[in-house]
Amino acid sequence: MLQMAVIYLAAALVAVPVAKRLGLGSVLGYLLAGILIGPFLLGLVGDQKDVMHFAEFGVVMMLFLVGLELQPSRLWKLRHAIIGLGGLQVVLTTAIIFAVCLFVFSLKWQTALALGLMLALSSTAIVLQTLAEKGWIKLTAGQNSFSVLLFQDIAVIPILALLPLLAFVDTTGSISDSHNLIEHYPTYIQVLISVGVIASIILAGKYIASPLFLYIAATRLRELFTIFALFLVIVIAVIMQNIGLSPALGTFLAGVVLADSEFRHELEVDIEPFKGLLLGLFFITVGASIDFPLLSEQFTTVIGLVLGLIAIKAAVLYLLANIFKMKDKQKLLFTLALAQGGEFAFVLLSLTSSLQILTPEQTKLITLVVAISMLMAPLLLIVYEKLLNRDSEQEKQFDKPEEIEAAKNVIIAGYGRFGQIVGRLLTAQGYHLSILDHSPSQIELLRRFGNKVFYGDAARQDLLEASGAKEAELLVIAIDDADKILEIATMTKKHYPNLKLVARAIDRRHSYELMNLGVDAFKRETFDSALSLGVETLKLLGNNTEASERAGKLFAQHDEDSLKILADIWGDDLSYGVAVKQRVEDLKQVLLNDKADQEKLNQCKGGDCAEKA
Repeated sequence: MLQMAVIYLAAALVAVPVAKRLGLGSVLGYLLAGILIGPFLLGLVGDQKDVMHFAEFGVVMMLFLVGLELQPSRLWKLRHAIIGLGGLQVVLTTAIIFAVCLFVFSLKWQTALALGLMLALSSTAIVLQTLAEKGWIKLTAGQNSFSVLLFQDIAVIPILALLPLLAFVDTTGSISDSHNLIEHYPTYIQVLISVGVIASIILAGKYIASPLFLYIAATRLRELFTIFALFLVIVIAVIMQNIGLSPALGTFLAGVVLADSEFRHELEVDIEPFKGLLLGLFFITVGASIDFPLLSEQFTTVIGLVLGLIAIKAAVLYLLANIFKMKDKQKLLFTLALAQGGEFAFVLLSLTSSLQILTPEQTKLITLVVAISMLMAPLLLIVYEKLLNRDSEQEKQFDKPEEIEAAKNVIIAGYGRFGQIVGRLLTAQGYHLSILDHSPSQIELLRRFGNKVFYGDAARQDLLEASGAKEAELLVIAIDDADKILEIATMTKKHYPNLKLVARAIDRRHSYELMNLGVDAFKRETFDSALSLGVETLKLLGNNTEASERAGKLFAQHDEDSLKILADIWGDDLSYGVAVKQRVEDLKQVLLNDKADQEKLNQCKGGDCAEKA
């Protein structure tokens, strides 16, 4: 297993960078790596079954992360596209493929129906990964593609339940090793158990997982947070698999439930590396599964079937794109994105083989057709990008809610007393805020007052990016740790130079450091409040209101000028010390002169000037 892992990684290191440089994308790079090391070319790896089972966790984790991006309110908004668009795609594609298999290829109706159901599905892993890489996931076509893929993943459940009814043999013993713990119960009991498990996942995510994440976050041990996140995904996947349901669907539901949690961004960035690694392994395995001897023997048949599958699915998708009134380029993107077979076809092919719905020869042929169609999926999108999308107006195609959010997005790092004042002011002016705080107790307190705050360390680039740093207009650093503020500011200036930066300064020295970093604006945390108290003190000592406030303004202006002047020589102790003393004397003289001028002015107002004259 270790030797195979080394081979996989070496192939990925060679193929993926080359594919990226050629503009082919990482997905196609992984597929080409799999073809290269597969048993039918270099022969560096053999049987892929065990690896495929392990790699399927990449798809599971991907759907968990997709669920985290979908708050239940947003999912509800997509219900028409999920049920209408997704449902019609599966039904129409299944019906056409069923008719072709039945009347053109003269297959038995059970076989034809099974093929129609499994070939109607598209590749969730390849499509979402490619759309995300290209920046198309938020386009109309991207959102509709996601809706169709989501319906397909849900449809796997009834398909798995239906296939045993199509078997040509008694299935009592044929699938006894399927690890389905509830298959011996009557159908209605299985349905009740399945519904109960799904409801339990939703309730546990809402009322058990969030408090546990809060407890673990309080330990400040990041590795425990990551371990628990992975544990949650794996446990849900195993439970769903053991009752005959889709593991991907279970983790997707868990992600949706946790989408409203303050730990959403932290979960995303902790699981993302594992998802990327396992998805890469999955794509390599798909590439390695392409049977080149069979392809050479039946080249015309295989290519004809691949093109036929793509043509049927593309025709259905383009028809639906017209019915749902998508724009021209969005129609093409939607059509090309989903016109391929999917990874769940491999799972269903394994089941149909054990149920003898398909012969071993048919199973090998369909496996090859699906694998090649998946290989062509990123190529179709490259064709769209290079030839059909030269004059793309992607920014104009974004959904309006996303545009508004990106245009007014402000990230606040640290939501204690300082950050809350800034946040309340911005919220009152209608700006959308993405708030990060690293204190679990503070998050719990703010939640009681209806504030939406996410857990995480803003010094982590991945977490900051998950909060919207690429689209945001401004970042407010309001935490109370001077070194951490500098760390965040340095990282932000390096990776997000277009992001305006406003920071909380702890003291004068800290202000100089922020100025050297090029922070757009800062305020010392105690300066304004201390100055205001000083003005009130002057009033209590008998100075009139106008004179006291004028003295405060002069003091503030002189201090701000001093900051700019002294910042240039800060670090040179001798020069700095002399300059500070000089600025103190200058300030004292400015205030004395202003006081004298105000006294003369008051005397003139009282008539003394005229009498002296």
